[in-house]
Amino acid sequence: MDENATELLVVGAGVIGLSCAWRAAQDGHRVTVLDPAPASGASWVAGGMLAPVTEAWPGEEELLALGVAAVDRWPAFAAELADAAGRPAGLRTDGTIVAATGSGDRVELDTLAAHLARLGRPVDRLTGRELRRLEPGLGPEVRGGLSVPDDLAVDNRILLAALQIAAERAGAVFVGTEVAAVLDDGTRVVGVRLADGTERPAGTVLVAAGAHSAGLHPALHGLVRPVKGEILRLAPRPGAVPIPRRTVRALLDGRPLYLVPRAAGIVVGATQSEVGFDTTVTVGGVRDLLRDAERILPGIAEYALVESAAGLRPGSPDNLPLIGALGPAGLLVATGHHRNGMLLAPVTTDAVACLLRGEPLPEPVRAADPARLRHVHRSNRPAPAAPRR
Repeated sequence: MDENATELLVVGAGVIGLSCAWRAAQDGHRVTVLDPAPASGASWVAGGMLAPVTEAWPGEEELLALGVAAVDRWPAFAAELADAAGRPAGLRTDGTIVAATGSGDRVELDTLAAHLARLGRPVDRLTGRELRRLEPGLGPEVRGGLSVPDDLAVDNRILLAALQIAAERAGAVFVGTEVAAVLDDGTRVVGVRLADGTERPAGTVLVAAGAHSAGLHPALHGLVRPVKGEILRLAPRPGAVPIPRRTVRALLDGRPLYLVPRAAGIVVGATQSEVGFDTTVTVGGVRDLLRDAERILPGIAEYALVESAAGLRPGSPDNLPLIGALGPAGLLVATGHHRNGMLLAPVTTDAVACLLRGEPLPEPVRAADPARLRHVHRSNRPAPAAPRR
């Protein structure tokens, strides 16, 4: 390693921190990743949908453009990662279907389809019968929906393992310690303070600590908040209906649901609530997810419930992530990805690599430049988040 290479401290080892650490180390930077529990938190709990189209909503066109750019990058990103790690990256390319039950849900999907068509991104509208031809396990309550073959998925746990191996092979060093604060001298970053009170010097720090990012430096206060999500993992028992090939998203009386296939089962998610840093799995959350999942795929009543968990998505005031330079010189941020950390990993990684080379953010990542939220920091009060389904 070149002794004159830039030293980079990466705070956080979720999917974003690991991806950026891997690429930075590949590019010749001396990278140290600080996290007491790498590959955990929201990244470990995630459903792994790479679904910009089925996540689209009017008023979030910049997020859609960013997501489409990311999903287009995913096949090459996964292939490069698999080669670097010597193991699969977990990408699934079978596509996504969206199922609706009642008439109100079908109207909402029609609204989404019309919105996407206006943006030049048409989707296939299907009847319930046509959806059941694609996925025979769908139940009779499914009356119609959409087919979106370009919305993909990734097994998050396979991905995280590959990223950590690739980063280590590229030369990144992992230190299992918690960072309490990023330090600066009023002009530029000088290092970090660890939870035990010791300080580690550095001229460049990347904050990729997800929902915990806001507490690490005053420039991030009010810009990232925790959004709780509960998920379940189910496994088929002998004689149960087969695991779906595609990701199945659904609307049930206005409630969103997803069922993401894995080699050994299905991930069911996800609730959404803003209750601070509480990661307790609730009886109500488990009940609601199982009830809605069984309405869409009745056969999963015969599956085993093998895991329940809750994670904290890093929400931002406008649902766009924060990717770029912020505050004192040397402070970079890659956080606030909300539900889209897995999806946006490739474009976030590319953007951080540009920043480390002294280059401007590429399109369409410029929409995620945290400079757009400077007025939020000055007031220290986040703007209302954009409405979500």
